[in-house]
Amino acid sequence: MLHRFFIAFVASLMMVSLPHVLRADNLSMPEGVTAADVKADLPQPYVVKKGDTLWDIANYFFKDPYKWLKIWEKNLYITNPDLIYPGNEIWFNPQQKKQGGITTIRPQPTIISKPVERLEGKIDTSLLITALSRQGFVSPKAIDGVGYLLDSADERINYGANDHVYIKMQKPASEGDLFDVFRSGDIIKDPDTGKAIGILVKHLGQIEVTGETDGIYHGVILKTFEEISRGDRLKPAININTKIQPNFPTGKLQGKVLYIRNDAAEAGQNQVIAISLGIHAGLKAGTALSIHRAGRMIKDRITGKNTLLPEEKIGELLVLVAHQDASLALVTRSSSSINIGDVIRNKAAR
Repeated sequence: MLHRFFIAFVASLMMVSLPHVLRADNLSMPEGVTAADVKADLPQPYVVKKGDTLWDIANYFFKDPYKWLKIWEKNLYITNPDLIYPGNEIWFNPQQKKQGGITTIRPQPTIISKPVERLEGKIDTSLLITALSRQGFVSPKAIDGVGYLLDSADERINYGANDHVYIKMQKPASEGDLFDVFRSGDIIKDPDTGKAIGILVKHLGQIEVTGETDGIYHGVILKTFEEISRGDRLKPAININTKIQPNFPTGKLQGKVLYIRNDAAEAGQNQVIAISLGIHAGLKAGTALSIHRAGRMIKDRITGKNTLLPEEKIGELLVLVAHQDASLALVTRSSSSINIGDVIRNKAAR
């Protein structure tokens, strides 16, 4: 009960109809409550904090918090115990008008103005890293790689992790150099011109060069995703950023879906596609773009005229590997099947 009295007293002072400053220096003060009851050299104001109780506030000002009961008994018009807000500033001056008084200030809200920030959903970077390590994309001119596997020390046909192998290199290599082992996959062509833009490759594993003897290089297989065989080709290893973060281009970009892995008719979430935007358009690993389907042409039943419906956003992607004029990308979200020819853009391109 006593706690409610304390709450009622200060809270009601805070919520009187004056919107910003309340001077309650004409309170009826009971006998026996004087300046001596207030703590000496008290730093003021007291700023109400989240979680405060009015008992704590009373104890802050008074040597004996129970004095608040006597104040309330002389001011019974104070009724609401619940209205107290963090940020209110409270002063107590028992010398005001010889009776004592309280001043409370209710702070004005502060308006903060800054550019809108885009809040994107969390990206599963482990999925991106897996896709980057297993997939590749090379130009037709680079499909032969920079070398290939000759054999192994024990003449086996297939090789796995920690196996020692012999390598033939087209260019000199140094001890410690890393190479991805790959096999060529599907050719990516522009659906409009038929021109080959690049070739998808499958990464089989990774090899480290350990030495060289009479033009034959020695190597050890560090990891494998599939069995590696004689004749499998090498290319410089991709340096995968394990902390890849999505980036959102601001310039106007527009391209299209060129290819869906394995010549599939459609793609969905977590599948790999190729798009007709690359380094020349400012793309890099982690670039986030959206996928759109062109609007359908329908016949308006009222007017009888053909009407083109707006295009619809059907998915989102992140670039895995960017080349000059095309990129390999991972579909991170999809609300509908994705097809070759669907539009790739960012928000600035709308």
